[in-house]
Amino acid sequence: MTIRVLIADDQMMVREGFSVLLNAMPDIEVVGEAVNGREAVRRVRELAPDVVLMDIRMPEMNGIEATREIIASEGESKVLVLTTFDLDEYVYQALRAGASGFLLKDASARQLADGVKVVASGEALLAPTVTRRLITEFSKLAESPRLSATVQAQQYGELTERETEVLVLIAQGLSNAEIASRLVVAESTIKTHVSRVLVKLGLRDRTQAAVFAYEARLVTPG
Repeated sequence: MTIRVLIADDQMMVREGFSVLLNAMPDIEVVGEAVNGREAVRRVRELAPDVVLMDIRMPEMNGIEATREIIASEGESKVLVLTTFDLDEYVYQALRAGASGFLLKDASARQLADGVKVVASGEALLAPTVTRRLITEFSKLAESPRLSATVQAQQYGELTERETEVLVLIAQGLSNAEIASRLVVAESTIKTHVSRVLVKLGLRDRTQAAVFAYEARLVTPG
């Protein structure tokens, strides 16, 4: 199945460069481009891409607001944030808005293609050490308040002890295989636990689960 991608970036060279790299892949097709966040939202409605490569700093509407609108539309499009700097406070805000992960703009062609495939498959691009570091650092700087004790109890109180344990390991950036190894169970069992965690907490993917765990203080940054 071909993965359909929309590239949103205000720099023409970036859009053209990524288009060339991705279109060279046999199972990826760039179906459209956008020069700002507002156009990205409109193009997602028109084209319904599988993955949106979203720059953060764009005119008219930035990538954070565009991501929030795209996710709120309840479509199937996943957002993969593009950034120049790995420790960028705006990236954390984009993850909170519903992005499934992020890539640096200097990523190799293989990293770019792999990132698109990971996000398209419904997973979150959360494994790289730099992503764990970013979530850890900027969970302390999020603009909105932490979840209240009452909300925490209501939301993750429904999780079983094992599901809570899995949620914490997700937040630490472990893959399903790594969690299965840590807990000495089958990977298929972990997939089931992850699905139940997402459903019970009303979350879209593993990245949102990780952000939730930090904000609910199930995981302590540092």
